[in-house]
Amino acid sequence: MTTWLLPEGINESLPDEAESLEAFRRQLIDLYASWGYRLVNPPIAEYMESLRIGMGTELDLQTVKVTDQLTGRLMGVRADMTPQVARIDAHRMKNDDIDQRPNRLCYIGTVLRTKAAHQGGSRSPRQVGAELFGHAGIESDFEVISLMLETLEISGIENLILDIGHVGIARGLADYVDLNTEEKTRFFDMLARKSLPEINDWLEEAQLSSSDADMLAILPTLNGSTDILESAKSQLLDAGRLVISAIEYLQSLCELLKRHYPALEINIDLAESRGYAYHTGIVYAVYTPDVGHSIASGGRYDGIGKAFGNDRPATGFSTDLRTLASLSKQKISPSKKAILAPSSFDDDLGKLIKQLRAEGEIVIRQLSNNTSITPQQQNCDRKIEQSANQWIVVAIEM
Repeated sequence: MTTWLLPEGINESLPDEAESLEAFRRQLIDLYASWGYRLVNPPIAEYMESLRIGMGTELDLQTVKVTDQLTGRLMGVRADMTPQVARIDAHRMKNDDIDQRPNRLCYIGTVLRTKAAHQGGSRSPRQVGAELFGHAGIESDFEVISLMLETLEISGIENLILDIGHVGIARGLADYVDLNTEEKTRFFDMLARKSLPEINDWLEEAQLSSSDADMLAILPTLNGSTDILESAKSQLLDAGRLVISAIEYLQSLCELLKRHYPALEINIDLAESRGYAYHTGIVYAVYTPDVGHSIASGGRYDGIGKAFGNDRPATGFSTDLRTLASLSKQKISPSKKAILAPSSFDDDLGKLIKQLRAEGEIVIRQLSNNTSITPQQQNCDRKIEQSANQWIVVAIEM
């Protein structure tokens, strides 16, 4: 019999894990609320036109698609909640008088992907994230990264490494040396794989000046501590003002982060091109030595709301609730001990049970055909019994 098998990468939670995840979820929602981020609950499925807006082909390939039986249109089960939240900000929450004010939104929900993001990962993670719309600048980027770090801190995860870059550097350099669309696609693919031999072979064939070729060749080597930023400015000095501005932006942001999070290890990667099709500024991911993949990631993606009728700056991050819970040193205990009530429909007993539950106690009624099951097996350390015509709660002798 294999009817009980779940598809590969699809998760479910038994009571102990489910209760722990729910308690953790509430902690995060309270944290985000204290920063002014309001909770939204996007739908599990939408038309593909909305889901793929501005997010590139990678998200399209990750989306499980179905046909809407009512309209015949193609729908997708969400693989990422970010475009949904962008739609909510740009369209559902738009107000002609105040539509340019900053808007802070957060979300927690299950997403479904055609394949896991990493080996052995889940195809149905519980995505957690926060997005800030309506502000373009270092203050909003710093705020969102800080909230991400606070999310990991509340999880008790230590030894964090922030890997940060800026897509404007690679993109600006490619534009400066006048690469065409095909050349950009090939260059960014090699850059993402850090394939230096391929890049060098390609540059030998390309019709570029020696100075332009040198800058393209040096780009994938510009990674390391924050000290690399000053060196990068001199090595990419001829790449144009946009590239230098992006490097200086990273310098300012990293100085802020080091001042407020002195224990945080920061790694710079100026060749970072993750999500270059939709990111427009900084991109980052957080790692920890015990895990071989990122545990949280984010960046700036200005303009995603344009297709929804409100072109707004946007920056945000996301992570996976299960990943955080599995790494957390803050283990939440299963449900507290319960009170066992007898199998009786006495009115006074019913009133006492209702009162106890209102006071936060867990009360389990004994079922008549389950009398052989002990109170301990039902997680009960007290019971209700009748004494002098009154129902009272007494401890169960172990």
